[in-house]
Amino acid sequence: MRCPLLRPDPAARSRLVQLRDNLGDRITEAHREGWLGEVDGLNVSLAAVGNKLAQLDATAARRQPITIGMPRTRP
Repeated sequence: MRCPLLRPDPAARSRLVQLRDNLGDRITEAHREGWLGEVDGLNVSLAAVGNKLAQLDATAARRQPITIGMPRTRP
């Protein structure tokens, strides 16, 4: 998920949401256990998943149909 060149499949959006939720749980556990290095790495991954979800949402918004009108025939 950290790779900025990776473009996720729109069908995988639900999996990204699961990853985001799981990362939140893992960050909470790492804080509780005092694993500060792990917290930093998980926060980077959480930000990357958030960016991928934002990319998917932006792509979906751009895929709206465009009205180009009816063609006209020349006389």
